[in-house]
Amino acid sequence: MLSLKLPQLLRVHQVPRVFWEDGIMSGYRRPTSSALDCVLSSFQMTNETVNIWTHFLPTWYFVWRLLALAGGPGFRAEPYHWPLLVFLLPACLYPFASCCAHTFSSMSPRARHICYFLDYGALSLYSLGCAFPYAAYSMPASWLHSPLHRLFVPTAVLNSFLCTGLSCYSRFPELENPGFSKALRTAAFAYPFLFDNLPLFYRLWLCWGRAGCGPEALSSSHSHHLLCALLAGLLFTARLPERLAPGCFDYIGHSHQLFHICAILGTHFQLEAVLVDMRSRRAWLATQEPPLGLEGMVTMLGLVVAGNLLIIITFTASLLRAPGTCPLLQGGQPEGGPQAKQQ
Repeated sequence: MLSLKLPQLLRVHQVPRVFWEDGIMSGYRRPTSSALDCVLSSFQMTNETVNIWTHFLPTWYFVWRLLALAGGPGFRAEPYHWPLLVFLLPACLYPFASCCAHTFSSMSPRARHICYFLDYGALSLYSLGCAFPYAAYSMPASWLHSPLHRLFVPTAVLNSFLCTGLSCYSRFPELENPGFSKALRTAAFAYPFLFDNLPLFYRLWLCWGRAGCGPEALSSSHSHHLLCALLAGLLFTARLPERLAPGCFDYIGHSHQLFHICAILGTHFQLEAVLVDMRSRRAWLATQEPPLGLEGMVTMLGLVVAGNLLIIITFTASLLRAPGTCPLLQGGQPEGGPQAKQQ
């Protein structure tokens, strides 16, 4: 009878420091795991298992939403719907990329960094994807066809490059200066989020304390999306609750798992909010010239994919040229507890 041996799990002091997570004391996979070991580990309880599944399953949810919307009668044939479909493509990609990063990050120190380079690239592509429906459906009336409206998507393209570059670079000073690394990575993702949501913040300010404000009104899904994004940001930076009780949340309940859940819920509510704007503001927007056609959107998306791949290749080449004695790859284990390490 065939038996399947699951990979052995290790404690924090048994793995190089580059693999340490703040407040996570056990459940680590072997830092030289094979690809098969990594896949098998997703079916045993490790400190990465919930991270893997909280993004693998939502990937298929967003694929289902994309196919359901795209398969609707006449949906793809109408240019008005194209920004929504372009938004859903990176919404499907980023959870899948994150799932793969968490699955295969224990193959080696180099593989770990490269996995997260690709993860960051997918997230920055998602930040651009958000700009398309916001520019098409969510702009305040006074912003339509203004310089800000015309430059909204091109600026999001530049933000995507900045996001990928900063987040990839933030892995290099991670061991020597974890605070600086964490600040860089937080800024890399916070800035594109704040920029993309400028139309919503302005509409919220216009409607604050007013009973009715017509097409500027925000739906409850907008509020839920912004709340989930705020919670995700707090969890990412604070590393709670495992920082308060190291070892108690190694397998279930640590901050990165909660961060994943908040991020996915935020994307779900964002999709619902975009659908509300697309439908409720359609009659008003029908008389307006769309800011970008399908060709322009595909060109922008293709440019960002190529640019982000170039950035990732550049950082990967730098990583591959680094000597094996580089602290980034060795991750020495000095005496004392594990230092702060964020993903």
